[in-house]
Amino acid sequence: MAATAAQSELIGRLRHLLAAEPSTREVPMFGGRSFMVNDKLVVSALKSGGLLVRVPAEHHDELLGRPGAAQAEMGAGRTMGPGWVEVTPDAVGTDQGLSEWLAVALDHNRATTRAQR
Repeated sequence: MAATAAQSELIGRLRHLLAAEPSTREVPMFGGRSFMVNDKLVVSALKSGGLLVRVPAEHHDELLGRPGAAQAEMGAGRTMGPGWVEVTPDAVGTDQGLSEWLAVALDHNRATTRAQR
Protein backbone atom coordinates (compact mmCIF):
# COMPACT_ATOMS: atom_id res chain seq x y z
CA MET A 1 0.00 0.00 0.00
CA ALA A 2 1.36 3.43 -0.91
CA ALA A 3 2.41 5.88 1.76
CA THR A 4 0.40 9.03 2.31
CA ALA A 5 2.07 12.43 1.82
CA ALA A 6 2.15 12.99 5.59
CA GLN A 7 3.66 9.56 6.19
CA SER A 8 6.28 10.02 3.44
CA GLU A 9 7.35 13.34 4.93
CA LEU A 10 7.67 11.80 8.40
CA ILE A 11 9.65 8.84 7.03
CA GLY A 12 12.13 11.24 5.44
CA ARG A 13 12.55 13.15 8.69
CA LEU A 14 13.05 9.91 10.64
CA ARG A 15 15.63 8.64 8.14
CA HIS A 16 17.57 11.87 8.60
CA LEU A 17 17.44 11.71 12.41
CA LEU A 18 18.39 8.02 12.51
CA ALA A 19 21.18 8.22 9.92
CA ALA A 20 23.95 7.98 12.53
CA GLU A 21 22.39 5.03 14.40
CA PRO A 22 24.12 1.69 13.89
CA SER A 23 22.13 -1.28 12.62
CA THR A 24 19.01 0.65 11.57
CA ARG A 25 16.52 -0.88 9.17
CA GLU A 26 13.01 -0.16 7.96
CA VAL A 27 10.20 -2.66 7.82
CA PRO A 28 6.48 -2.45 7.04
CA MET A 29 4.67 -3.06 10.30
CA PHE A 30 1.59 -1.81 12.19
CA GLY A 31 0.20 -0.32 8.98
CA GLY A 32 3.16 2.02 8.74
CA ARG A 33 6.88 2.18 8.12
CA SER A 34 8.68 0.96 11.24
CA PHE A 35 12.23 1.81 12.15
CA MET A 36 14.26 -0.85 13.92
CA VAL A 37 17.50 -0.20 15.79
CA ASN A 38 19.46 -3.18 17.11
CA ASP A 39 16.66 -5.37 15.73
CA LYS A 40 14.07 -3.76 18.03
CA LEU A 41 11.25 -1.46 17.01
CA VAL A 42 11.87 2.16 17.96
CA VAL A 43 9.11 4.06 16.13
CA SER A 44 6.67 3.63 13.28
CA ALA A 45 5.54 6.37 10.90
CA LEU A 46 1.79 6.00 10.61
CA LYS A 47 -0.33 6.82 7.55
CA SER A 48 -1.83 9.80 9.41
CA GLY A 49 1.62 11.34 9.81
CA GLY A 50 1.51 10.41 13.48
CA LEU A 51 4.06 8.28 15.25
CA LEU A 52 3.84 4.98 17.12
CA VAL A 53 6.55 5.07 19.80
CA ARG A 54 8.01 2.22 21.86
CA VAL A 55 8.55 3.60 25.37
CA PRO A 56 9.53 2.20 28.77
CA ALA A 57 6.45 0.65 30.35
CA GLU A 58 7.35 2.16 33.72
CA HIS A 59 7.09 5.68 32.20
CA HIS A 60 4.02 4.96 30.09
CA ASP A 61 1.46 6.90 32.15
CA GLU A 62 3.79 9.87 32.57
CA LEU A 63 4.41 10.03 28.80
CA LEU A 64 0.66 9.88 28.10
CA GLY A 65 0.48 13.27 29.83
CA ARG A 66 2.47 14.93 27.06
CA PRO A 67 0.56 16.95 24.44
CA GLY A 68 -0.65 14.79 21.55
CA ALA A 69 0.12 11.46 23.25
CA ALA A 70 -2.47 8.70 23.54
CA GLN A 71 -2.63 5.03 24.36
CA ALA A 72 -1.74 3.15 21.17
CA GLU A 73 -4.41 0.90 19.71
CA MET A 74 -4.19 -2.02 17.33
CA GLY A 75 -7.55 -1.34 15.75
CA ALA A 76 -10.49 0.37 17.38
CA GLY A 77 -10.76 -0.44 21.07
CA ARG A 78 -7.82 -2.88 21.16
CA THR A 79 -5.09 -1.22 23.22
CA MET A 80 -1.50 -2.29 22.76
CA GLY A 81 -0.69 -2.08 26.47
CA PRO A 82 1.95 -0.22 28.45
CA GLY A 83 5.02 0.71 26.44
CA TRP A 84 3.17 1.74 23.28
CA VAL A 85 2.21 5.38 22.73
CA GLU A 86 0.69 6.97 19.64
CA VAL A 87 1.58 10.60 19.03
CA THR A 88 -0.47 12.95 16.83
CA PRO A 89 0.97 14.52 13.69
CA ASP A 90 0.84 17.95 15.35
CA ALA A 91 2.97 16.77 18.26
CA VAL A 92 5.73 15.55 15.93
CA GLY A 93 5.24 18.30 13.35
CA THR A 94 8.26 20.26 14.57
CA ASP A 95 11.83 19.01 14.59
CA GLN A 96 11.92 19.50 18.36
CA GLY A 97 8.73 17.50 18.92
CA LEU A 98 9.89 14.62 16.74
CA SER A 99 13.39 14.64 18.25
CA GLU A 100 12.00 14.51 21.79
CA TRP A 101 9.84 11.48 21.09
CA LEU A 102 12.60 9.76 19.15
CA ALA A 103 14.99 10.34 22.08
CA VAL A 104 12.58 8.61 24.47
CA ALA A 105 12.33 5.63 22.11
CA LEU A 106 16.09 5.42 21.50
CA ASP A 107 16.87 5.64 25.22
CA HIS A 108 14.46 2.75 25.81
CA ASN A 109 16.01 0.81 22.93
CA ARG A 110 19.53 1.26 24.31
CA ALA A 111 18.51 0.29 27.85
CA THR A 112 16.76 -2.83 26.56
CA THR A 113 19.71 -3.75 24.35
CA ARG A 114 22.20 -3.36 27.26
CA ALA A 115 19.99 -5.46 29.52
CA GLN A 116 20.07 -8.34 27.04
CA ARG A 117 23.86 -8.45 26.80
